[in-house]
Amino acid sequence: MTTEPTADHPAGAPASWDVVVVGGAGVDTTVYVPELPLPYADTYAVPPVIDRIGNTGSGVVLGCHALGMRALLIDLIGDDPQGALIRDHFAARGVGFAWSVVPEGTRRSVLLVGPDGRRTSLFDPRFAPGQRLPRDLYLPAIRRARHVHLSITDFSRHLYPDLRNLGVPVSTDLHDWNGRDDHHKDFAYGSDLVFLSAAKLDDPAAVMRDILTRGRASLVVCTAGASGSYLLADSSGAPAHVPAVAPPAPVIDTNGAGDAYVSGFLYGHLQSLPLEDCARLGGAAGAHACTTKGTHENPITEKTLLARAAQP
Repeated sequence: MTTEPTADHPAGAPASWDVVVVGGAGVDTTVYVPELPLPYADTYAVPPVIDRIGNTGSGVVLGCHALGMRALLIDLIGDDPQGALIRDHFAARGVGFAWSVVPEGTRRSVLLVGPDGRRTSLFDPRFAPGQRLPRDLYLPAIRRARHVHLSITDFSRHLYPDLRNLGVPVSTDLHDWNGRDDHHKDFAYGSDLVFLSAAKLDDPAAVMRDILTRGRASLVVCTAGASGSYLLADSSGAPAHVPAVAPPAPVIDTNGAGDAYVSGFLYGHLQSLPLEDCARLGGAAGAHACTTKGTHENPITEKTLLARAAQP
Protein backbone atom coordinates (compact mmCIF):
# COMPACT_ATOMS: atom_id res chain seq x y z
CA MET A 1 0.00 0.00 0.00
CA THR A 2 1.36 3.41 -0.99
CA THR A 3 0.25 6.47 0.91
CA GLU A 4 -0.29 9.53 -1.25
CA PRO A 5 -1.61 12.94 -0.08
CA THR A 6 -2.28 13.29 3.61
CA ALA A 7 -5.61 14.35 5.03
CA ASP A 8 -4.38 17.95 4.87
CA HIS A 9 -4.62 17.69 1.06
CA PRO A 10 -5.37 19.82 -0.90
CA ALA A 11 -3.01 22.69 -0.22
CA GLY A 12 -4.66 25.39 1.81
CA ALA A 13 -7.00 22.97 3.57
CA PRO A 14 -9.28 24.63 6.14
CA ALA A 15 -8.53 24.66 9.83
CA SER A 16 -11.50 22.34 10.28
CA TRP A 17 -13.75 20.21 8.12
CA ASP A 18 -17.53 20.34 8.34
CA VAL A 19 -17.86 16.79 7.00
CA VAL A 20 -15.21 14.11 6.52
CA VAL A 21 -16.42 11.17 4.45
CA VAL A 22 -14.55 7.88 4.76
CA GLY A 23 -14.63 5.34 1.92
CA GLY A 24 -16.89 4.94 -1.06
CA ALA A 25 -15.11 6.49 -4.04
CA GLY A 26 -15.44 4.67 -7.34
CA VAL A 27 -16.27 4.85 -11.01
CA ASP A 28 -19.67 4.11 -12.51
CA THR A 29 -20.02 2.78 -16.03
CA THR A 30 -23.54 3.74 -17.04
CA VAL A 31 -25.43 1.74 -19.66
CA TYR A 32 -28.89 2.97 -20.69
CA VAL A 33 -30.98 -0.09 -21.53
CA PRO A 34 -34.45 -0.43 -23.13
CA GLU A 35 -36.03 -2.07 -20.07
CA LEU A 36 -35.37 -3.57 -16.65
CA PRO A 37 -35.05 -6.38 -15.93
CA LEU A 38 -33.20 -6.87 -19.18
CA PRO A 39 -34.35 -10.02 -21.02
CA TYR A 40 -31.61 -12.31 -22.27
CA ALA A 41 -30.28 -11.53 -25.73
CA ASP A 42 -26.89 -12.05 -27.33
CA THR A 43 -26.50 -8.33 -28.15
CA TYR A 44 -28.22 -5.05 -27.38
CA ALA A 45 -27.40 -1.82 -29.19
CA VAL A 46 -27.32 0.93 -26.55
CA PRO A 47 -26.54 4.67 -26.37
CA PRO A 48 -22.93 5.65 -25.65
CA VAL A 49 -21.56 3.91 -22.55
CA ILE A 50 -20.09 6.48 -20.18
CA ASP A 51 -17.60 6.29 -17.31
CA ARG A 52 -18.36 8.80 -14.54
CA ILE A 53 -17.38 9.33 -10.93
CA GLY A 54 -19.65 7.27 -8.71
CA ASN A 55 -20.24 5.28 -5.53
CA THR A 56 -21.64 6.54 -2.27
CA GLY A 57 -18.73 8.39 -0.69
CA SER A 58 -18.17 10.45 -3.83
CA GLY A 59 -21.82 11.43 -3.85
CA VAL A 60 -21.89 12.57 -0.24
CA VAL A 61 -18.69 14.61 -0.41
CA LEU A 62 -19.62 16.24 -3.74
CA GLY A 63 -23.09 17.01 -2.44
CA CYS A 64 -21.75 18.56 0.76
CA HIS A 65 -19.20 20.60 -1.19
CA ALA A 66 -21.88 21.93 -3.55
CA LEU A 67 -23.89 23.07 -0.51
CA GLY A 68 -20.99 25.16 0.78
CA MET A 69 -19.69 22.77 3.41
CA ARG A 70 -15.98 22.16 3.90
CA ALA A 71 -15.87 18.51 2.89
CA LEU A 72 -13.12 15.91 2.53
CA LEU A 73 -13.16 12.32 1.29
CA ILE A 74 -10.56 9.81 2.50
CA ASP A 75 -10.29 6.48 0.70
CA LEU A 76 -8.27 3.69 -0.89
CA ILE A 77 -8.01 3.72 -4.69
CA GLY A 78 -5.90 2.07 -7.37
CA ASP A 79 -3.08 3.40 -9.51
CA ASP A 80 -5.30 2.93 -12.54
CA PRO A 81 -7.41 4.97 -15.00
CA GLN A 82 -10.39 4.85 -12.65
CA GLY A 83 -8.35 6.24 -9.77
CA ALA A 84 -7.07 9.02 -12.05
CA LEU A 85 -10.65 9.87 -13.07
CA ILE A 86 -11.62 10.27 -9.41
CA ARG A 87 -8.58 12.39 -8.54
CA ASP A 88 -9.08 14.64 -11.56
CA HIS A 89 -12.80 15.07 -10.89
CA PHE A 90 -12.24 16.21 -7.30
CA ALA A 91 -9.28 18.42 -8.20
CA ALA A 92 -11.25 20.21 -10.93
CA ARG A 93 -13.97 21.07 -8.39
CA GLY A 94 -11.74 21.91 -5.45
CA VAL A 95 -13.07 19.03 -3.35
CA GLY A 96 -10.77 17.70 -0.64
CA PHE A 97 -9.46 14.20 -1.30
CA ALA A 98 -6.85 12.16 0.56
CA TRP A 99 -6.03 8.63 -0.53
CA SER A 100 -3.76 5.64 -0.36
CA VAL A 101 -3.01 3.43 -3.34
CA VAL A 102 -3.83 -0.27 -3.09
CA PRO A 103 -2.97 -3.07 -5.56
CA GLU A 104 -6.56 -4.29 -5.80
CA GLY A 105 -7.48 -1.21 -7.79
CA THR A 106 -10.37 1.24 -7.73
CA ARG A 107 -13.97 0.21 -7.05
CA ARG A 108 -16.25 0.06 -10.07
CA SER A 109 -19.93 -0.34 -10.79
CA VAL A 110 -21.78 -1.09 -14.00
CA LEU A 111 -25.16 0.62 -13.84
CA LEU A 112 -27.99 -0.56 -16.04
CA VAL A 113 -30.49 2.30 -16.22
CA GLY A 114 -33.98 1.82 -17.64
CA PRO A 115 -36.20 4.39 -19.38
CA ASP A 116 -37.96 5.25 -16.11
CA GLY A 117 -34.66 6.06 -14.37
CA ARG A 118 -34.57 2.92 -12.23
CA ARG A 119 -31.27 1.11 -12.10
CA THR A 120 -29.58 -2.21 -11.46
CA SER A 121 -26.04 -1.92 -10.10
CA LEU A 122 -23.31 -4.52 -10.67
CA PHE A 123 -20.77 -3.63 -8.00
CA ASP A 124 -17.08 -4.62 -8.00
CA PRO A 125 -15.78 -3.68 -4.51
CA ARG A 126 -12.10 -4.58 -5.11
CA PHE A 127 -12.01 -5.82 -1.54
CA ALA A 128 -9.02 -7.53 0.06
CA PRO A 129 -9.23 -9.26 3.48
CA GLY A 130 -7.47 -7.24 6.14
CA GLN A 131 -7.54 -4.02 4.14
CA ARG A 132 -7.08 -0.99 6.38
CA LEU A 133 -7.02 2.78 6.00
CA PRO A 134 -3.68 4.11 7.34
CA ARG A 135 -4.19 5.98 10.62
CA ASP A 136 -1.75 8.71 9.58
CA LEU A 137 -4.00 9.35 6.59
CA TYR A 138 -7.27 9.80 8.46
CA LEU A 139 -6.38 10.91 12.00
CA PRO A 140 -5.37 14.51 11.10
CA ALA A 141 -8.73 15.01 9.39
CA ILE A 142 -11.06 13.45 11.93
CA ARG A 143 -9.36 15.41 14.71
CA ARG A 144 -10.49 18.57 12.89
CA ALA A 145 -13.92 17.33 11.80
CA ARG A 146 -17.29 18.56 13.01
CA HIS A 147 -18.86 15.39 11.63
CA VAL A 148 -17.68 12.12 10.07
CA HIS A 149 -19.74 10.05 7.64
CA LEU A 150 -18.61 6.43 7.27
CA SER A 151 -19.39 4.55 4.08
CA ILE A 152 -19.97 0.85 4.69
CA THR A 153 -16.66 -0.20 3.16
CA ASP A 154 -15.18 -2.88 5.39
CA PHE A 155 -12.13 -0.88 6.50
CA SER A 156 -14.34 2.00 7.68
CA ARG A 157 -15.62 -0.01 10.65
CA HIS A 158 -12.13 0.06 12.18
CA LEU A 159 -12.31 3.85 12.66
CA TYR A 160 -14.99 3.65 15.36
CA PRO A 161 -12.56 3.39 18.33
CA ASP A 162 -10.67 6.51 17.25
CA LEU A 163 -13.89 8.39 16.56
CA ARG A 164 -15.30 7.51 19.97
CA ASN A 165 -12.11 8.54 21.71
CA LEU A 166 -12.22 11.89 19.94
CA GLY A 167 -15.94 12.36 20.52
CA VAL A 168 -16.67 13.09 16.86
CA PRO A 169 -20.31 12.57 15.79
CA VAL A 170 -20.65 9.79 13.21
CA SER A 171 -23.26 8.98 10.60
CA THR A 172 -23.54 6.11 8.15
CA ASP A 173 -25.82 4.97 5.34
CA LEU A 174 -26.82 1.28 5.40
CA HIS A 175 -28.43 1.61 1.95
CA ASP A 176 -30.69 -1.35 1.16
CA TRP A 177 -29.88 -3.37 4.30
CA ASN A 178 -32.36 -6.12 5.06
CA GLY A 179 -31.97 -5.73 8.83
CA ARG A 180 -30.12 -9.05 9.15
CA ASP A 181 -26.83 -9.13 7.20
CA ASP A 182 -23.88 -9.05 9.57
CA HIS A 183 -21.71 -6.77 7.43
CA HIS A 184 -23.87 -3.75 8.28
CA LYS A 185 -24.26 -4.29 12.01
CA ASP A 186 -21.11 -2.52 13.22
CA PHE A 187 -22.27 0.54 11.28
CA ALA A 188 -25.90 0.24 12.34
CA TYR A 189 -25.11 -0.03 16.04
CA GLY A 190 -21.95 2.10 16.17
CA SER A 191 -23.15 5.34 14.58
CA ASP A 192 -24.90 8.33 16.11
CA LEU A 193 -27.04 9.03 13.04
CA VAL A 194 -28.13 6.18 10.79
CA PHE A 195 -29.59 6.44 7.29
CA LEU A 196 -31.08 3.44 5.49
CA SER A 197 -33.49 2.61 2.70
CA ALA A 198 -36.82 0.86 3.13
CA ALA A 199 -36.23 -1.07 -0.11
CA LYS A 200 -35.54 -4.47 1.50
CA LEU A 201 -37.25 -4.03 4.86
CA ASP A 202 -40.40 -6.00 5.65
CA ASP A 203 -41.00 -3.83 8.72
CA PRO A 204 -38.99 -0.58 8.54
CA ALA A 205 -40.26 0.71 11.90
CA ALA A 206 -39.11 -2.45 13.70
CA VAL A 207 -35.62 -2.19 12.20
CA MET A 208 -35.42 1.50 13.10
CA ARG A 209 -36.38 0.71 16.70
CA ASP A 210 -33.82 -2.10 16.83
CA ILE A 211 -31.06 0.29 15.75
CA LEU A 212 -32.01 2.78 18.45
CA THR A 213 -32.37 0.11 21.14
CA ARG A 214 -29.20 -1.86 20.46
CA GLY A 215 -26.90 0.88 19.24
CA ARG A 216 -25.61 4.38 19.88
CA ALA A 217 -27.89 6.19 17.45
CA SER A 218 -30.06 9.05 18.63
CA LEU A 219 -31.79 9.28 15.24
CA VAL A 220 -32.61 6.84 12.44
CA VAL A 221 -33.69 8.11 9.02
CA CYS A 222 -35.37 5.69 6.62
CA THR A 223 -35.83 6.82 3.01
CA ALA A 224 -38.64 5.41 0.89
CA GLY A 225 -38.22 7.03 -2.52
CA ALA A 226 -41.38 8.69 -3.80
CA SER A 227 -43.07 7.93 -0.48
CA GLY A 228 -40.75 10.32 1.34
CA SER A 229 -38.78 9.49 4.48
CA TYR A 230 -39.33 8.49 8.10
CA LEU A 231 -37.61 9.76 11.23
CA LEU A 232 -37.33 7.95 14.55
CA ALA A 233 -35.61 9.36 17.64
CA ASP A 234 -37.58 7.51 20.32
CA SER A 235 -37.75 3.72 20.20
CA SER A 236 -41.05 3.76 22.08
CA GLY A 237 -42.76 5.90 19.45
CA ALA A 238 -43.74 5.65 15.81
CA PRO A 239 -41.61 7.02 12.97
CA ALA A 240 -42.56 10.51 11.83
CA HIS A 241 -43.34 10.69 8.12
CA VAL A 242 -41.96 13.51 5.98
CA PRO A 243 -43.50 13.61 2.47
CA ALA A 244 -41.27 13.50 -0.59
CA VAL A 245 -40.32 16.65 -2.48
CA ALA A 246 -41.59 16.54 -6.05
CA PRO A 247 -38.81 16.40 -8.66
CA PRO A 248 -38.52 19.69 -10.56
CA ALA A 249 -38.29 17.89 -13.90
CA PRO A 250 -38.91 14.38 -15.29
CA VAL A 251 -37.03 11.56 -13.56
CA ILE A 252 -34.32 10.26 -15.87
CA ASP A 253 -31.74 8.62 -13.57
CA THR A 254 -32.19 7.70 -9.89
CA ASN A 255 -28.50 6.96 -9.33
CA GLY A 256 -27.10 9.03 -6.48
CA ALA A 257 -30.45 10.12 -5.06
CA GLY A 258 -29.79 8.52 -1.66
CA ASP A 259 -26.34 10.09 -1.37
CA ALA A 260 -27.80 13.48 -2.31
CA TYR A 261 -30.44 13.01 0.41
CA VAL A 262 -27.68 12.41 2.99
CA SER A 263 -25.79 15.55 1.96
CA GLY A 264 -28.95 17.66 2.11
CA PHE A 265 -29.91 16.25 5.50
CA LEU A 266 -26.40 16.86 6.89
CA TYR A 267 -26.55 20.44 5.63
CA GLY A 268 -29.52 21.05 7.90
CA HIS A 269 -28.31 18.83 10.71
CA LEU A 270 -25.02 20.69 11.10
CA GLN A 271 -27.02 23.91 11.45
CA SER A 272 -29.17 22.32 14.17
CA LEU A 273 -32.35 22.75 12.12
CA PRO A 274 -35.50 20.85 13.14
CA LEU A 275 -35.43 17.23 12.01
CA GLU A 276 -38.38 17.64 9.66
CA ASP A 277 -36.58 20.54 7.95
CA CYS A 278 -33.45 18.41 7.58
CA ALA A 279 -35.52 15.65 5.97
CA ARG A 280 -37.14 18.11 3.57
CA LEU A 281 -33.72 19.43 2.58
CA GLY A 282 -32.59 15.86 2.01
CA GLY A 283 -35.70 15.14 -0.03
CA ALA A 284 -35.14 18.20 -2.22
CA ALA A 285 -31.53 17.21 -2.87
CA GLY A 286 -32.55 13.63 -3.71
CA ALA A 287 -35.32 14.76 -6.03
CA HIS A 288 -32.88 17.00 -7.88
CA ALA A 289 -30.48 14.10 -8.37
CA CYS A 290 -33.21 12.06 -10.08
CA THR A 291 -33.52 14.68 -12.83
CA THR A 292 -29.88 14.63 -13.97
CA LYS A 293 -27.93 11.97 -15.85
CA GLY A 294 -25.12 10.22 -14.05
CA THR A 295 -24.64 9.47 -10.40
CA HIS A 296 -23.04 12.66 -9.08
CA GLU A 297 -22.54 14.92 -12.09
CA ASN A 298 -24.70 17.85 -11.04
CA PRO A 299 -25.27 18.09 -7.26
CA ILE A 300 -27.75 20.69 -6.10
CA THR A 301 -26.41 24.07 -4.99
CA GLU A 302 -27.21 25.73 -1.67
CA LYS A 303 -29.33 28.46 -3.29
CA THR A 304 -31.40 25.98 -5.29
CA LEU A 305 -31.77 23.61 -2.34
CA LEU A 306 -33.18 26.31 -0.07
CA ALA A 307 -35.58 27.50 -2.75
CA ARG A 308 -36.86 24.00 -3.53
CA ALA A 309 -37.23 22.97 0.11
CA ALA A 310 -39.27 26.10 0.80
CA GLN A 311 -41.83 25.33 -1.90
CA PRO A 312 -45.19 24.00 -0.64
